[in-house]
Amino acid sequence: MTEGPGVALVELAELLGGEVRSFRAEGSATVESRPTRITRVTQDSRQVEAGTLFCCIAGAEQDGHMFAADAVAAGAVALLTERPLGLGVDEICVTNSRAAMAVAAATVSGRPSDRLAVVGVTGTNGKTTVVSMIESVLNHAGRSARSIGTLTSERTTPESPELQRLLAGMVEEGVTDVAIEVSSHALVLHRVDEIQFEVGVFTNLGLDHMDFHSTPEEYFAAKAKLFEPGKCRQAVVYVGDMHGKLLYEASGRSFIAVSFDQATELVLDVTGSSFLWRGTQVQLHLAGRHNVVNALLAAETCLLLGLGVQEIANGLSAFQGVNGRFEITRFEVASLAGVATAVVDYAHTPDALEQALLAARDLVSVGAQLRVVFGCGGDRDRQKRPLMGQVAERLADTVILTSDNPRSEDPAKILQEILQGTTQSGRSSGPSVIEDRRVAIRTALHEAQPGDVVLVAGKGHETVQIFADRTEAFDDRDVIRDEVAK
Repeated sequence: MTEGPGVALVELAELLGGEVRSFRAEGSATVESRPTRITRVTQDSRQVEAGTLFCCIAGAEQDGHMFAADAVAAGAVALLTERPLGLGVDEICVTNSRAAMAVAAATVSGRPSDRLAVVGVTGTNGKTTVVSMIESVLNHAGRSARSIGTLTSERTTPESPELQRLLAGMVEEGVTDVAIEVSSHALVLHRVDEIQFEVGVFTNLGLDHMDFHSTPEEYFAAKAKLFEPGKCRQAVVYVGDMHGKLLYEASGRSFIAVSFDQATELVLDVTGSSFLWRGTQVQLHLAGRHNVVNALLAAETCLLLGLGVQEIANGLSAFQGVNGRFEITRFEVASLAGVATAVVDYAHTPDALEQALLAARDLVSVGAQLRVVFGCGGDRDRQKRPLMGQVAERLADTVILTSDNPRSEDPAKILQEILQGTTQSGRSSGPSVIEDRRVAIRTALHEAQPGDVVLVAGKGHETVQIFADRTEAFDDRDVIRDEVAK
């Protein structure tokens, strides 16, 4: 690129396969006499500032072309469009503005992924835990690592301009490694285009985002895009999952395969797990078999990034867990001599709920019960609701259905859809329904007996509850602590 701040618009146009059309008023400077330079790329008209290329994205709900005039009024010096708008600034017209935006964002940000070791983690469940483990292990070994995902961004994977700006900032800070949660949306909507991944990681595939993908096969195809030739240099896949096995076999076995039985001499309890990995002891401070798999995926990834086996084992043993991911609170049972366990987990898909319940079952004392409190979010996959009801009734001894984030939907209707999956087979009564989430959690805790485990699933780390007309402060972990204190 030519010297000077930002990137010349004409050079961006060449990269994007378009050409600059000038709609400046007569008598204003021409492209040749005063070249437009781009210092910022965004698709959000509220984030426009001087030097901005505003990208008009035609989304499922809103068309960004409708906000182009607002962007120009806010100071956008050029537009990336899919049709001419003629709003008095230069335009680049392309056939796919989303794909072109990713190229523009990477270029203006200086292609930061070329100066970082970037790990992309995809799959239905476990992404947040795996990227957090990778970040923690690398930092424990003396590297400078960061993670991007559910805990750091509004979206699991930010839109390409935000993502590229985050990576560029990390380069300036001296960061060496970045682990990114890569959603299926991100892969289909070009958010991670122009990022060179050193390692791609596949956790598992369940049922999720069927409001976006038309079929499970389409959902898997979206996830598989991360592992296409040229996208990631190396890959680690969990072959205990059918889809991971398919990816591994399709690679000609060039990927690194991870399976649960690679953790030998395994001991599980309420405080976590201990096992041998590659003959080296790991003391993991996270309970649950699924977290053993997450640790193995993180370990093999860090091995590919150049750490030694003992360094990785030390880092995993020092890892203290992830907010709202199988987070455990032990509490004394009122008026009884004994202790029960409360577990908060983000599980919000049928497969994730099943894994959380199986892991929680390992913590239940002999003769005690596994209790679950959960709901389903509104304005999201409706078809997974009865499936989650079915999983809960099959694996838990006591089920309380409650509100999650109903958003614009009627909470009672969501609960009825969950109930459609329950059969009540072999039981004198079906699940209890307590719409108020605090009351539902309180009820489960107060009914708990010594040795019981109460799993509160669905919201995990979230600190608010979203209704059609309001958003309220609500954190499952705080509610549990409050109720236990009472």
